[in-house]
Amino acid sequence: MQGKRKRLADRPEIILEAAAAVLLKGGARALTIDAVAAKAGLSKGGVLHHYASKDALIAALVARELTRLREEIAACEAAVPPGPSQLPKAMVAHVRAHYCEDDESSRTLLLASLDSSEALRDYRAFVADQLDRVGRIAETCPGEGSVLFFAILGLFIGRALGFHQLGEAELQPMLAALDRMADRSGA
Repeated sequence: MQGKRKRLADRPEIILEAAAAVLLKGGARALTIDAVAAKAGLSKGGVLHHYASKDALIAALVARELTRLREEIAACEAAVPPGPSQLPKAMVAHVRAHYCEDDESSRTLLLASLDSSEALRDYRAFVADQLDRVGRIAETCPGEGSVLFFAILGLFIGRALGFHQLGEAELQPMLAALDRMADRSGA
């Protein structure tokens, strides 16, 4: 009985992993409840029990991604000395640590979420939260924290969507400039 409960408790994550795999392989058009059920080894009803629609699946994938992103930023923040520039410096450290990661899953998730009002709402809430956080610390240089955040967002989204793929030689001077801006935003 305990094994069955464990498997039932794991189903939402199993379904999300299957959805991510389907999305990665075939894009948003391939992401159907039937395809996810087949990939997860479940019935369509088993998937629908946990996620009522394709939009719900996409929103759950975005929520999981944003949770991971928040955790990564928090880890970078913990590694930076406390003070007003802690968050901006952590954001730059996050770029350093994660810029060169594979973006195929990020690209497919971003594109799929364009058709999901719930996923877009979650992305917008994340952006609003980050802007609020950097806005509260940038009293001496109003707007610089927001500029820093949008520069970082542009780097990630541009790379994820394939608009650019900066090499180390191009990226390092940009990161140094972002570091200087982070230092000033907390001064």
